[in-house]
Amino acid sequence: MHIDTVCRLCSSCCPIVAEVIDDKLVSARRKSMVTEQDQIVCPKLNAAPEIVSSPKRLTTPLVRDDKNAPFREVGWDEALEKVAQLMEQHKRASGAKSVAWLRGMAADWGAQWDYPNRLMHHFGSPNTIGNGSVCFVGRDMAHSYVYGSMAFPEPKASQCIIVWGKNDANTTLGAAEAILAGHKNGAQLIVIDPVQTRLARKADLWLQIKPGHDGLLAMSMINEIITQELYDKEFVSQYTLGFEELKAAAAHFPAEKIARQIWLTPEQVKKVAFLYATTKPACIVDGNGLDMHRFVFDTTRAVACLRPLTGNLDKPGGDVLPQPIPVRNIQDRHLLEDTLKPITQDYHLFNTFSPTWGNQVQGCIVDAILDHKPYPLEMVIVQSGNPVISMADSQRTREAFAQVSSLVVIDLFLTETAQLADVVLPASSCFERTQLNRSSIRNNPIVLQNAVINPVGNSWPDWKIVAGIADKLGLDKVFPWKTAEEAIDYQLETAETTVADVRNTSNCLRVEQQQYEKFTQHPFHTPSGKVEFYSARLAEVGHNPVPFAEGTMENPISFHDKSDTYPFIGISGTRDIRFTNSQFRNIPSLLNSSTGPVADIHPQDSQKLGIADGDSVKISTPKGSITMQARILEVVQPGTIRLAWGWGEYDPKANLNDLTEDDVRGPITGTSTSRSFMCNICKV
Repeated sequence: MHIDTVCRLCSSCCPIVAEVIDDKLVSARRKSMVTEQDQIVCPKLNAAPEIVSSPKRLTTPLVRDDKNAPFREVGWDEALEKVAQLMEQHKRASGAKSVAWLRGMAADWGAQWDYPNRLMHHFGSPNTIGNGSVCFVGRDMAHSYVYGSMAFPEPKASQCIIVWGKNDANTTLGAAEAILAGHKNGAQLIVIDPVQTRLARKADLWLQIKPGHDGLLAMSMINEIITQELYDKEFVSQYTLGFEELKAAAAHFPAEKIARQIWLTPEQVKKVAFLYATTKPACIVDGNGLDMHRFVFDTTRAVACLRPLTGNLDKPGGDVLPQPIPVRNIQDRHLLEDTLKPITQDYHLFNTFSPTWGNQVQGCIVDAILDHKPYPLEMVIVQSGNPVISMADSQRTREAFAQVSSLVVIDLFLTETAQLADVVLPASSCFERTQLNRSSIRNNPIVLQNAVINPVGNSWPDWKIVAGIADKLGLDKVFPWKTAEEAIDYQLETAETTVADVRNTSNCLRVEQQQYEKFTQHPFHTPSGKVEFYSARLAEVGHNPVPFAEGTMENPISFHDKSDTYPFIGISGTRDIRFTNSQFRNIPSLLNSSTGPVADIHPQDSQKLGIADGDSVKISTPKGSITMQARILEVVQPGTIRLAWGWGEYDPKANLNDLTEDDVRGPITGTSTSRSFMCNICKV
């Protein structure tokens, strides 16, 4: 039997066809917009049956009676009762706000984000926290402050494609195929990345920029486009505010002044600005490479300004504004008293820019546990995350999760974080649950994730776990739905459609036809109704109303003031397509085909240091040290080292986040620089 569904083994949400025989997942095939010969194979999807049936899967709830006791297997009733008892205990002693829910990425950001928010808000806690300060949401906010929502590139129909801080061949294969299809059809391909990725090798122009300095390049491009009068004068005049202020800010960043600082030449800066501004249509595919720096907001805002400045916003083949599905917001945030502030209260703009994203500065969890700032946390429920490995400054993070009074983990596997827990609840995989993903509601069309097999063992889908906790808390009326379909139908009611409607249209339902240049009929979703190069909202609260308005940017690289002791720039990467963050290194076929935890070193540096290919090397920063195997490659600049990320679960000695810091955060999104840092390296 073949069933249409969505793969959620990573954040891409690829539509797939699953083959099922006798309630077992046999294989899965990704749907693609390109010919079979141009498709890119996903190793994770090929290994899906192995992941689902892994003997290491959690298949029954685990409870320990005290911190030093071993886990014992229990039934769901006892496990959920234990979770509810702990929540009520801390609520009585320290208030509901002392209980937090921390979301990772694996279970998705659609309904699976809405359900815990709904539960926690009815429970009385404002502390449902995501990881968006280091992934996507900071960029989403920047786009939203410029033109009202995140814009989506259409590279397949473009004539000029800029891939900026993104490597879709290792992350989002559908997007990579679209980029390569656009290039094959004649589009200019420009890659901006400090690392020579596979796309960079195919590019017509590759800008090997200094890590973390993308904002300076964007401002210099803006200056070049304005001074050479390459901008779309009609669009700017009719649909934007703050052009003169943007022009004045960009004037601080001429190519002749900026290029050398960011490891480029003035000619490269001018060329990329000219190509992007004069080749129509053009799009920008920006990514996580821009996220993990404390200046992500201004950097991405500057990149966002390029789109309307050149008239490439909401045009076919440009960057298109979404047509979101009008789903019902079920989070019930209004139930919280205005005086009840979350632990992320210092980042109010970030908390409130979206009606559903909520609180996204995950580092505040650690602050609240260890430093009691802004107040103590006594209990954390971790859903689909492994923070002791994936969060910056792992040693401090591990200390916090080992110290918190009560810890509950919801996951497929017994992760490093789960091993510290009081209760572990076994979650079902994406092939065992029906849900509405965020990618299916933020833009047309709706593509439903359908359960294709029954839950393995005694695991439960996330929605059922959240509803089960609510039931034990006496909040059963808050989750009245008996099936995932009932819950989804309730959210889709405002869109006048149902799960059945989606399934009856080959699992792909378009609520309304794709439209372009929507701004000619409707205002932008900004306070002024126009594109805002200048943001009065930011000015009113003391932030730069224009990106980099002061004409400078502090060095974003961690430990830059200690470069005498730590002379190399470490780059966090690569994101191997076989794995998602710290996941799936316990799957033999994926692990055995990988290169393992490696440090990529330029030949010039390896020669000076006496390091040969395959040598064991020690990498250190002021936060700690790790050990990896050296790989000699010219994919990085001399003086920089690319370090494999996500291996801490598999090999504690190779946990890159033992090197990163969360000490200094951006004032708006709370983002710390964990993508690039000064380090030292030596042969072991």
